Amino acid sequence: MSNELIAVLIGLAAGLHTSTWGMYKDAPHEGFAWPKFFRSTFVGAFAGFALQYFLRFDLSQAANMAVFFGGCYVTERAVVEFWKTFLRVEDQSKYFIPMQFSVFGKVVESRSTQLMVGFSYIVVVLAIGFGLNALQGKVELPGLLVVVTVGAVGGWLSAFGGAWKDAPKEGFQIFKFFRSPAMAAAYAFMLAHFTDSWIVLAGAALGYTIATTETYKTFFFLSRPRGKFQGMPVSHPEWETRRFFFLPTYIAVWIGVVTSIVLGFTGPHSGLLN
Repeated sequence: MSNELIAVLIGLAAGLHTSTWGMYKDAPHEGFAWPKFFRSTFVGAFAGFALQYFLRFDLSQAANMAVFFGGCYVTERAVVEFWKTFLRVEDQSKYFIPMQFSVFGKVVESRSTQLMVGFSYIVVVLAIGFGLNALQGKVELPGLLVVVTVGAVGGWLSAFGGAWKDAPKEGFQIFKFFRSPAMAAAYAFMLAHFTDSWIVLAGAALGYTIATTETYKTFFFLSRPRGKFQGMPVSHPEWETRRFFFLPTYIAVWIGVVTSIVLGFTGPHSGLLN
């Protein structure tokens, strides 16, 4: 099987994983539609193709597959969240926490401001990425220091972005704020055995952090509504039962991911911490 096909399949699995937890939390409030369900799945597949075009991973190795999954995951999340925050125009009255770009919990109505902030956000993220790439070639740092600093970069971006969006409505939560950087550093420690690229390490660690956090929030607190629907009525209660039919697929993806990690450690691999 070619690396390109494997890349698309890994991206497809990452997107399907996201599609499932997203539907699991949203369907009781919004209903279910196949096009919406498969949105993240298709974006994930495209992310896999695009990443392989630039990174040229040898995806015959389980270690590389494990890293690639995290990269596909964070890329899919970045694309979809950017679209929902800065590009999509939607009635926000159904949400407790606005999904469009907001300031102190209030949606910024000016399209020019939304687009300007969105463009600035892309510039900042790209600058961080190019900066990491440039520093890696000029600065020598111990592997463990890279793990706790560079590996946690994505987690800090997620923490600040989440606080900006959620804190005005939910209040600032210290544990929630530091959760993403801590988890990203932990995943970076694992992935640093598989890759020596700083930017790949940061991105993949954030991808695994999101996957784990969303799994925890979705399936360990079934009676607690998703933050954006807090206090909102359940308009499609039938999906509180129907959604369980999608659970085997979700579990299958996790099994595949864990298997690739285990085989990655037992098979050929190299990285910052080897």
